Amino acid sequence: MIACVINVSEGRNHAIVESLAQSCAGDLLDIHSDPDHNRSVFTMVGVDAPRALARAAVSALSLNDHSGVHPRIGVVDVVPFVPLVDSTMHDAHLARDEFAAWATTELGVPCFLYGTERTLPDIRKTAWTSLLPNVGSPVPHPTAGAMCVGARDPLVAYNLWLKDVDLATTRRIASAVRTANIRTLGLQVGTFTQVSVNLIQPMISGPNDVYEAVSQHAAVHHAELVGLLPSSVLATIPHDRWGDLDLSVEQTIEWRVTNR
Repeated sequence: MIACVINVSEGRNHAIVESLAQSCAGDLLDIHSDPDHNRSVFTMVGVDAPRALARAAVSALSLNDHSGVHPRIGVVDVVPFVPLVDSTMHDAHLARDEFAAWATTELGVPCFLYGTERTLPDIRKTAWTSLLPNVGSPVPHPTAGAMCVGARDPLVAYNLWLKDVDLATTRRIASAVRTANIRTLGLQVGTFTQVSVNLIQPMISGPNDVYEAVSQHAAVHHAELVGLLPSSVLATIPHDRWGDLDLSVEQTIEWRVTNR
């Protein structure tokens, strides 16, 4: 089984988000939308649903109308394929490459590839300067921009909200807790600031670890899981911490696959 966790640059227009959800409803496990990020994260299984969602998003959205605190290069910004039960990283790379070829041919959207070649932060830093798309046109699609299409292991996307902490301080905190396994951004989110986190090795550095690390610098107002997490990660965290960390069995990939 392959999962795909597409990040779409729309988190404010509920009618559009619902329409996008309908395009992949049969294989959709979860949606997480954020109006300040102006971004929605769709977690799904299989290789057909990502194509249906991407087609619908490219048709419905324009990067020219977009604003939000999260960095992005396209309306379908990030398309990672993740191996689950009975699949391998080779399967994920194959799904990635086939999706990128399809997106450029059918939608005319160029694709940057990440995985063994480079990381997603590498693309964010160098796209359109020293790095051109691996597949498709060397210039962005006029309304859809480009896609970052990847193959990766399961990660945990996580937000830690801070109150009465200015953006400059939050960015310093994000830098201080950043490691090889913890990727961070410091963002202004309404009246709060936020340490936005990707835990790329969550069995080594998980939600509880980054929560405690940030708490060494400032009080965490609340935590927020973005999307789903593997049950193996949840099992490493004491049950009495789940509430503070915004975690539950129902938010695991395995529970959603079983109960969809």
